[in-house]
Amino acid sequence: MVHDGDGPVLKCRDLGDQQVIGIGCFAAKAEESPGTAEKFTARGVLLKRGGIEMLTKMDLGVAILDKEGFVTYANDTIRRWLGQSSGRLIKAGFELILPNQRLSDILNSGEPMDWRVVLGELDLQIHAYPHEDESNESGILLIAYNTVPIRIMQERLHEMKAVADELDAIFQNSYDAIYIVDQNGITLKTNDAIERLTGIPKEYYIGKDLRYLEKRGVVQKSVSFEVMKQKKPVTVIQENALGRAILITGSPVFNEQGEVIRVVTNLRDITELNRLREELSQLRKFHFGEDPVIVVSNSMEKVMELALRVADTDTTVLLLGESGVGKEVVARMIHRNSGRYEKGAFIKVNCGAIPPELLESELFGYESGAFTGAKKEGKPGMFELAHEGTLFLDEIGEMPLHLQVKLLRVLQEQEFHRVGGVKPIKVNARIIAATNRDLKKMVSEGAFREDLYYRLYVVPIEIPPLRKRKEDILPLIEFYLDKFNRKYRSDKTLTTDTLTILQQYEWPGNIRELANLIERLLVINPSHEIRPEHLPDLSIGSTLPVDREAVEQSVEAKTAQAVPLDQVENGGLQAAVEQFEREILASAYEQYGSSYEVAKALNISQSTAIRKAYKYGIRLKGEEE
Repeated sequence: MVHDGDGPVLKCRDLGDQQVIGIGCFAAKAEESPGTAEKFTARGVLLKRGGIEMLTKMDLGVAILDKEGFVTYANDTIRRWLGQSSGRLIKAGFELILPNQRLSDILNSGEPMDWRVVLGELDLQIHAYPHEDESNESGILLIAYNTVPIRIMQERLHEMKAVADELDAIFQNSYDAIYIVDQNGITLKTNDAIERLTGIPKEYYIGKDLRYLEKRGVVQKSVSFEVMKQKKPVTVIQENALGRAILITGSPVFNEQGEVIRVVTNLRDITELNRLREELSQLRKFHFGEDPVIVVSNSMEKVMELALRVADTDTTVLLLGESGVGKEVVARMIHRNSGRYEKGAFIKVNCGAIPPELLESELFGYESGAFTGAKKEGKPGMFELAHEGTLFLDEIGEMPLHLQVKLLRVLQEQEFHRVGGVKPIKVNARIIAATNRDLKKMVSEGAFREDLYYRLYVVPIEIPPLRKRKEDILPLIEFYLDKFNRKYRSDKTLTTDTLTILQQYEWPGNIRELANLIERLLVINPSHEIRPEHLPDLSIGSTLPVDREAVEQSVEAKTAQAVPLDQVENGGLQAAVEQFEREILASAYEQYGSSYEVAKALNISQSTAIRKAYKYGIRLKGEEE
């Protein structure tokens, strides 16, 4: 230990050409000049106490000990660690850091030593260096630092690196392309998906100016500059050079001054989505679930054209037609082709199937305690469930008069009250009504409100019965045959004669009757092929006039003619009966031509009349010879 005008100076032991001695003791070329804060020699280094204390700012513990282990200097950091903020540290207290054995080892070997010491929450890394002062007195320079903050910092850095790696993996593996530019339009980063969308490797874009890429035709008008201009997200759809439709959304990143410093752009290929959307749009025109709207006849083409025309509007539609013609299918098709399909539900209410005393609560819902047996929490009605969607009121002609008033209010005011409620409820639902009754006649009879009639009769669409669109019968049969074959895992077919009989049938029950008949034929017939004899006696539901008197006279004339006995003897009674039956049928077909009218006149089913005509080879009027 030596002294100069400013205080004690430490001379470190000669360590040869080593430039760094532990932490805080540095060797370098020296300039011997008394009075300097630090003195260096070629074989060692002199550190002034003021220089050592500068190390304290680095949270390093620095101490100087003589050869007996007494502390001649200790900075504030090491004092804090040892629990003595002031006063002179004694040898015994310092043995926690530098045991006597290590002191002896260092002094005897003349070599520096490193070791770790744990003091409570401190994990100290100790570096001890032997030294001699100018009096050649041996001692030890001890430098220590707490590794806990460093270890915590390393752990945080490791966590940050793991998060950064994870984010980069997400960035690179995103199905959408992500493109990042700075405030000058220079590309900073992009991911692998950009190559899939553009066919150009991502490395090509890095460092490129978007203006350069636009000029080269690599990208179209960049959304990034528009984002910088508007300082808000911007979305556009562009078609790139590969013919792909790309949905591009650029979002700004701001600094603390509110300036745009980055633009992050997301690019998504919507080519396939557009194709599927177009395909779905086409399917919606004709299908709902499994039941199609068969469009073959001119009359149904006109119905579909009108239905599709009004689908995109919110106007009220009134569907007219006999029972079973497919009013609900058309109503669902209108809903599926409207803007309400994505926002709300299609709710169906059969006004004729719900008892009148329950219909009001079903339509408008009820509040808690509205009546005996009501749910404690109340119940929303069909109008509420159809909010933003479509409410289909089937059999509207069956609605009681007192509910017609409430329905009229909903149509006019777009609001209603629950049963037992006092608060009006706003609703936005499209109304499609349907009936098989003559509402105009009901109005004149006082059975239906005239004001409600005109509210519903905005766009009337009349669906013709199946007997008036016979072109649709065979396609419908084919559809339901395929449907029920798949349902019952069978592979049955209808013969040509069977199809002819079914096509000529009047179908008073319309499509519902046809579907039920096809299902029944597939279920009850064990044979693979369904022939005319498998058909049941089809009911006659039409009211067309038939001249029964003329038929009866024709039959009487036939029965008046005696059958020759030799015919009975040759062919037997059965042959004579069949011959007589053939003549009666031939006469009836000659007079009426229609299997329906023949069946009506002879009081048999239409299917029987057709089947026997084929049996006896009787040609109908209009058939080619």
